[in-house]
Amino acid sequence: MPLNIDLTHLDDVLKKTISTVEGSKGQIFDIAEQARQESLSATQELERIQRDITDLLESNDRLEEQFQASRRQLANVSRGFERYEEADVKQVYDIASQLQVELSIAREKESHLRTRRDSLERRLRNLEGTIEKADNIMAQMQFVLTFLSGELENINIAFESAEERRMFPMQIIQAQEDERKRVARDIHDGPAQSMANVVVRSEFAERILAQGRIEEAQQELKDLKETVRNTLGEVRKIIFDLRPMALDDLGLIPTLRKYVDDFGQRHHIGVELITGGEEQRLPSTVEVVTFRMIQEAMNNAAKHAKADHVLVRLTFSPNCVNGEVRDDGIGFEYKKKTGQPSFGIMGMKERMKLLRGEVEIESSPGEGTSVTFTIPLQAEVGIVS
Repeated sequence: MPLNIDLTHLDDVLKKTISTVEGSKGQIFDIAEQARQESLSATQELERIQRDITDLLESNDRLEEQFQASRRQLANVSRGFERYEEADVKQVYDIASQLQVELSIAREKESHLRTRRDSLERRLRNLEGTIEKADNIMAQMQFVLTFLSGELENINIAFESAEERRMFPMQIIQAQEDERKRVARDIHDGPAQSMANVVVRSEFAERILAQGRIEEAQQELKDLKETVRNTLGEVRKIIFDLRPMALDDLGLIPTLRKYVDDFGQRHHIGVELITGGEEQRLPSTVEVVTFRMIQEAMNNAAKHAKADHVLVRLTFSPNCVNGEVRDDGIGFEYKKKTGQPSFGIMGMKERMKLLRGEVEIESSPGEGTSVTFTIPLQAEVGIVS
């Protein structure tokens, strides 16, 4: 049983997921930046504490030397107490006591600075770990975002392709109806009117012939013959547009040369046909598709591009046939992956897909339009012309 997937809903889910991941990525980025700022402040404070510890160690060494000297002086005074006056003894004792207090305070300060230094070093290590983890998570989230964005683009392409495929059969039906209307109109306005005129004029010729007006009847018959000849030409043109029989009889290149000449005269456009490689008869399907590709591109140049000149290039090689139709018309904005393509462009793509070929359309306003295609010369694939 086929699985029905609502591509629109899936597209919305992916968009929301991408939005959530982007928001989370922003929050993690803020955390990483805050951690970097804290790391910078902690590093600066740690450097300042290191300098303070260095200065304090030098100061403590001097205090230690002074304290040891005062203790030796105090010991000397104590051993020769009777030789010193009381004021001298008291002064030595006071100095030793003061130095001992200062040294004790300095050592306590040094211990506090060392404790603070150790705490900052642990904090820095934790911050560095936080920053590293945040960077790794952001890198992973960026990978996820890139993947999801790519999948979203693929889903959009799949959705557009599915929509195009859904619309394509309806457009084929519409195009067939339009083609029938065009053929009916061409027959009605051309051959049908001419044949009706032939009937009326042939009846008139019968009447004047019955009246013995031989020369006038002969002239009328000559005019009728010319009318029939012109009508036959119109019928052949309609048949050629529907299916050029010359493809089967003469091949692709002679048929193209005739079509190019008629096209230029009919639309008053300069058309140049250039062939390359070794001309050869191609499989019937390939010749039909090649002719239709060139015909569609030239019709677009006449109807929409307002071109003055069209270049048609066809190159044969052992493995493929390459075609190009380039005009100097007004051009248009052609977006390969967005927008609803015209039926003509969709028809070109479908024809190429059926023959495993490739088609590329390049156009921009004021720069004309180029249609290039490549058809591999493999086993024929059945296709309706």
